[in-house]
Amino acid sequence: MILPYAMALPKLGALQECSDFSKTVSPFLPQLYALPRQILHTISTGGSFLKLYMETNPFISGLGLSIFLGGVFLVAAEVNRNYSQVDRFWSILPTIYIAHFATWARLTGIPSRRIDAALLFSTIWSIRLTYNYWRKGGYAKGSEDYRWEIVRAMLPSWAFHILNWTFISFIQSVLLYMFASPVYVLLLATQFEPELSTADVGFIVMELGLILTEFIADHQQWVFQSAKKEYQTSGQIPAGYKQADLDRGFITSGLWAYSRHPNFAAEQSIWLTLYQWGCFATNTLYNWSIVSPIMLMSVFQGSTWLTERITAGKYPEYSAYQRQVGTFVPKTLKGYKTPMPKFIRTSDLAKKLQDKENKKQK
Repeated sequence: MILPYAMALPKLGALQECSDFSKTVSPFLPQLYALPRQILHTISTGGSFLKLYMETNPFISGLGLSIFLGGVFLVAAEVNRNYSQVDRFWSILPTIYIAHFATWARLTGIPSRRIDAALLFSTIWSIRLTYNYWRKGGYAKGSEDYRWEIVRAMLPSWAFHILNWTFISFIQSVLLYMFASPVYVLLLATQFEPELSTADVGFIVMELGLILTEFIADHQQWVFQSAKKEYQTSGQIPAGYKQADLDRGFITSGLWAYSRHPNFAAEQSIWLTLYQWGCFATNTLYNWSIVSPIMLMSVFQGSTWLTERITAGKYPEYSAYQRQVGTFVPKTLKGYKTPMPKFIRTSDLAKKLQDKENKKQK
């Protein structure tokens, strides 16, 4: 007897084939094109959505959902003239997609221990990042990332709308799904190695360590920004801070003494590690899901460039900070040191004034 889901997964003969795009994704792309029609047919005939879900390749059904949500984000952004629609779901959707793979595996009887382990770290990641976004006011009514306003000012109106129709709404929506794409590789690999190995546990430990690092970095920045706000509001210097640090305007202590964006570095590393986990599980050096970390790093390159351009324009000392401290990876282990002010000797100053006076007389 052929199980309903048998046709939803590729027939593979070796572990390494689990990472082969031509065997694991390409043959199922026609399902993506047919999915809207099948959904409408199921609605009109009163058919079983569970049956459709189980008989559709899990990578394809997840991809279809991300494209659909891209359309929802696009409409919401244009109607509300607020372009942080994807931002509000950034910390939530990757975990939903991983949960989708875990659910599909359980429904179809495929061992899900590895996928459950990935879901564990992803859930912790979601809770932490969602909380951080919430406390910064990200879910407040009408809130929008301040950088979108700057981008709108930089581009003609028509160009910004094209940017929204492509990158902001659709590409970012698909990117959030691609975060979870290595879990599809893990799902396929469990057919050959169903048990959770010591290496799998090692990857989970690394992921949790990176989440902890990102939490520490974000919390250090939150505490500093709160102290700076209190100082600017009341004129009182909060305990544990020096006036010079608050007048500087940006944090240079803790992890931020060694990396200008330690939270960004950890965020990228989390999803790069998940990709490496998929490679290790299939005994391959690389696979097609590398598109996920590449896309993510490209987004962070653009986002970091814009953020630093804004910050450097606000704070004079930021250029010195950029020279001493690496963007993501530390340049040294010495940490940031505030540049000493340049002193001009009285004799040198007098000589300059005398030279200036002589030029005037000539």
